[in-house]
Amino acid sequence: MEMLPGMTNLEVAAILHEVADLLEIKGVRFKPHAYRRAAMAIETLPEDVADVAREGRLGDIPGVGRGIAEKIEEIVKTGRLAYLESLRRELPAGVQELIRIEGIGPKKATVLTRDLGIRSIDDLEAAAKAGRIRDLPGFGEKTEQNILAGIRMSRTAKERYLLGYILPIAREIEERLRGLDAVRQVSLAGSTRRRKETIGDLDILAASARPEEVMEAFVALPGVVRVLARGTTKTSVVLATGIQVDLRVVEERQFGAALQYFTGSKEHNIALRKLAIARNWRLNEYGLVDLADNRTIAGEDEAGVYRALGLAWIEPELREDRGELEAARTGTLPDIVGYDAIRGDLHVHTRWSEGVHSIGDMAEAATALGYEYIAICDHAETLHIARGLSPERLANQMREIEQINREGGSVTVLTGTECNIGMDGSVDLPDSVLADLDVVVASVHSGFKQPERAMTERVVTAMHNDHVDIIGHPTGRILLTREPYRIDIAAVAKNAAVLGVLLEIDAFPGRLDLSDVNARLARDAGARFSLGSDAHNRENLRYMEFGVATARRGWLTADDIANTRPLAGLRELLTRR
Repeated sequence: MEMLPGMTNLEVAAILHEVADLLEIKGVRFKPHAYRRAAMAIETLPEDVADVAREGRLGDIPGVGRGIAEKIEEIVKTGRLAYLESLRRELPAGVQELIRIEGIGPKKATVLTRDLGIRSIDDLEAAAKAGRIRDLPGFGEKTEQNILAGIRMSRTAKERYLLGYILPIAREIEERLRGLDAVRQVSLAGSTRRRKETIGDLDILAASARPEEVMEAFVALPGVVRVLARGTTKTSVVLATGIQVDLRVVEERQFGAALQYFTGSKEHNIALRKLAIARNWRLNEYGLVDLADNRTIAGEDEAGVYRALGLAWIEPELREDRGELEAARTGTLPDIVGYDAIRGDLHVHTRWSEGVHSIGDMAEAATALGYEYIAICDHAETLHIARGLSPERLANQMREIEQINREGGSVTVLTGTECNIGMDGSVDLPDSVLADLDVVVASVHSGFKQPERAMTERVVTAMHNDHVDIIGHPTGRILLTREPYRIDIAAVAKNAAVLGVLLEIDAFPGRLDLSDVNARLARDAGARFSLGSDAHNRENLRYMEFGVATARRGWLTADDIANTRPLAGLRELLTRR
């Protein structure tokens, strides 16, 4: 089977997601869910989907049936899908582009194209700014302002990439460079090394005495589609994914100074340079130099640069000029949580609702990660789009979990749910059911446009339910797609601290919610946290790393996070609640 070169897993998945979107617009039931499941499985597939197709193994991918497998084969062979193109032709001109804007569904998009002749995002922006949308039936001035906000977010999204989807690509490049004889040291740098939630471009630093040889190998890497600039110290390329990668090569004696320079945020680096200037020193990517005698003080390693300036080592995730330099000077930096500190995952979905794999599959994958426990938190019944569980189905799931635990695997499977927080703060399962569960996550999944006070009261009301252990993804944001709903996180955190309710850092790459800033604010208010991958298949369990990265950026320690505890300690914490 001949495959089209350059078709990545993400590109194949994007086509399947679009099919699902268009089927939903048409009002088709069930099929959109099937396409989304297949797309999510391919997004997290640990191998190239084109290789899987070539070997005739597409049917082994969970959620990929014969019909979808045939479509995937067509995509990887030709780079297109005739079925998708036929669905596109059925839409009025412009509708598909408009529905990409947050807050515009198929009905609104149809009205905009029919009544105002809008065919593009530029048309939409011009109409909103001119006040022409507010008088349409079902719109209004507030909707008009929300549309403008959605357009701004959409344009920003085109320039950013989710950390969770870019980091594996960055690591592959890093490892290929590390394998070159000419490379002595190599490291990711920039916002990727600081683990920011979204990435504009990739920065990589290498040390070598033969930079031309390194650059030659770099521009020849798989996935490079365009060379923007090429030199002996810096080369920039564009990958098939669209992201730009900048490689800088320095001498080994300069590597530490360069790594510090190309890692720290602009604000962090300015503050650090001010410390050097106060000593009549110069700090740049080449080293820390005493201007009095032009002597190099430090530069071979990062720790030496910070030490020479009277500072303790500062972890890359903290380098945002948010008080870390003063803490490093006074010895009050927190011992932030380690990437290996998590004992279990407290937010896992299975095929009982919208997940791909069975409970046993998820437990097996958790065992491979060295976990002690996982909590199965499938959606409750009112979230129909996710095939939420009724009390009866949940009882059946609990019996299956009991059987799995009786079989004595190394991972304990905890019973749980992700129930929905209603507009009045109620949750969609009765207390008699919640009382029998090990872990109850309560999340907002609808009604995102409530005023801040109403949304805050809604979430706080849910926290007062004695059985709610965790508030899931507390601001409801979807990175690069949907802004957080308006909520007073300080008030939520204070109530969480008093009530003993945990605030979740949802590690799914598109959420990372709470954000780093909100996590630190909540920690300062006395709240504690849980980390959950929000996994919908086995590979998603690895997303926990990104939740830990967010916790580290939020200055959280292991003690701040419930699931750094062994199972007995976790049970004690939840029982005390």
